[in-house]
Amino acid sequence: MEAPGSARSLENQRLTGQIKQSWLHIGAVYGYRKVHADLLDLGEPCGEQRFYRLMKAAGLRSQSGYRRRPHAGEVPAVIAPNRLDRQFDVSGPNEAWVTDITYLRTHEGWLYLAVVLGLFSRQVVGWSMQSRIDRELVLFVLLMAIWRRKSSSRLWCIRIRAASSPAKIGNRF
Repeated sequence: MEAPGSARSLENQRLTGQIKQSWLHIGAVYGYRKVHADLLDLGEPCGEQRFYRLMKAAGLRSQSGYRRRPHAGEVPAVIAPNRLDRQFDVSGPNEAWVTDITYLRTHEGWLYLAVVLGLFSRQVVGWSMQSRIDRELVLFVLLMAIWRRKSSSRLWCIRIRAASSPAKIGNRF
């Protein structure tokens, strides 16, 4: 242990203040190695193990993972009956559509892509891409498909169930 007013303890207090300021400035995410490199760039010569010891004593830690949001009390999704019964051969256009949502990793985060395929033509009828997976994504892709095909007859739109929960909108137009 050090004496309370010794030169070493005063230097540790000053250095701990700089460490906290740097740690907060870079988002309270990184550990002692990056904080040490940051302060070395600013011209603060000090050993890496001293940074480790001072950060540990101050309770400053790196972020080691992401917490999942709790889903307590969430109502389970209602799954619509499968009216196609795996009969994907339809007799005419705009009788049945199939949809799916997938996610794409980019440098800026996740993008969610929703697509509607016409079962008769096997072509993409509508698509939508957003940074969040929500009801708007599903509505935009369905509105685009309806607008592009200008369907006036009754139509079935079936979503292929994947790991994500299905949107809570009707499946009949």
